[in-house]
Amino acid sequence: MSEEDELPLEGQLRKEKNKMLVLILKPYYWFRMLCDKFHWSFVSGVVIIYGINQGLSTGLSKISTQYYMKDEQKLQPSEAQIYSGIIQLPWIVKPLWGLLTDTLPIRGYKRRPYFILAGFLGAFAMLSLSFGHNLQLASALLCLMGGSAAQAVADVTIDACVTENSISHPSLASDMQSLCGVSSSVGQLIGYTISGFLVHLIGSKGVFGVLSIPAALVILVGMMLHEPFIHNVAYRQVGQKFLDACKAMWMALKCENVWRPCLYMYISLALSLHIHEGMFYWYTDAKGGPLFSKEIVGTISSVGAVGYLLGVLLYQNAFRNHPFRFVLFWSQLLYGASGLLDLILISRVNLQFGIPDYVVAVCDAAISHMIGRLRWMPLLVLSSKLCPSGIEGTFFALLMSIDHVGSLTASWAGGLLLHTLNVTRTQFDNLWIAVVIRSISRVLPISILFLVPSSDPTASILPTEMLNRKKGDDNLGTQKLEMTPLVTNIDQHLVDS
Repeated sequence: MSEEDELPLEGQLRKEKNKMLVLILKPYYWFRMLCDKFHWSFVSGVVIIYGINQGLSTGLSKISTQYYMKDEQKLQPSEAQIYSGIIQLPWIVKPLWGLLTDTLPIRGYKRRPYFILAGFLGAFAMLSLSFGHNLQLASALLCLMGGSAAQAVADVTIDACVTENSISHPSLASDMQSLCGVSSSVGQLIGYTISGFLVHLIGSKGVFGVLSIPAALVILVGMMLHEPFIHNVAYRQVGQKFLDACKAMWMALKCENVWRPCLYMYISLALSLHIHEGMFYWYTDAKGGPLFSKEIVGTISSVGAVGYLLGVLLYQNAFRNHPFRFVLFWSQLLYGASGLLDLILISRVNLQFGIPDYVVAVCDAAISHMIGRLRWMPLLVLSSKLCPSGIEGTFFALLMSIDHVGSLTASWAGGLLLHTLNVTRTQFDNLWIAVVIRSISRVLPISILFLVPSSDPTASILPTEMLNRKKGDDNLGTQKLEMTPLVTNIDQHLVDS
């Protein structure tokens, strides 16, 4: 290695005189520094899993699935809304995938086989959708759930790798989280931006074929990942480790300081009714509606992704030190009000003032998604503070599963609402009622804010005995039940919201 390569990141940047050149080269030197500190296969794996398999695939799959359900399966809006929740079922059992990769090595490796299995599952599911002719709805849903399961397994496995490296290099933990966040955000933004154009050019089934490529890259991650071989794996202890982890999680859930916030998180998410499939059908099919093209629908979604990022930045820079109840009260109130923006489009009031539908839709997406993310951030921080010592990663995955159950409930309740109001592929007369009910239901969680701790985010919530790991728990702790990176759960809720 040359003398220049041995210089730290700051030292290499000081050598550059041109400020613009420094700005351009800083990401390069930062990325090279991570490759030097960690094995290149790990850094590449993070970019592939977070940036391509999750970020890019999320943007592509959401739009293609919506058009597939509408054009290929000929579903009603209420049916599509319910099935969109079913597709995310594999994420609900995320703690199971985490326990498997933590406690059940395959042929001497803890991570590599799970990447390979996830890659094959995802590629097979997407290719089956792409080349399958006249697939029955049940078969199509099974394939979509297979793709979702493949992403969930790859997600948990790369989370474990990230946490292991955070433990061995604590000073670079924030850099790794930044790498995860940047990769995922850029990937999603690209995916949403090109999704509409791809669906227009090659159809929704063609996009599913394209999605087999990110899944195949996960196989490559499993093949190239540098991981030590485990000798003499004690498979007989796997069942006991599962049992110990389940008992520890149950004991934590019985604590009042834990179950009360969990109950609030579930109810607040369940009451945020999802009717976006009804709005999607109205955007694209309604007579007298906007009749947005596939390209415009993809562009609107990309603007929504930018709104999510703005919400995260707003929370980090302005509200992260405020008490949970304060942020949740105002964000929940604004979240309900933002839902009424859809009424402007549905009532066509904007046309009376000469405002194009596209402008209203873009503003609606940016504002509602930003407020939705601002509302979600304190819940995410609260979840990270509810994890007892020794089972941090598995318990955090459990909390995220509770949140996914809440989103599933909201999706099913929204589908039932659309069905009750007789919102179909051709009838949208009562869609405005669904929008009003959704906005009112979003405000209702304010009445149970007493379940949330009144403390600020810097204070401890759990009892002291749950924060200090006991010596007897070391056997569980050594299994590295990893802490799931927060950015992963932020990104997955982009799909659920």
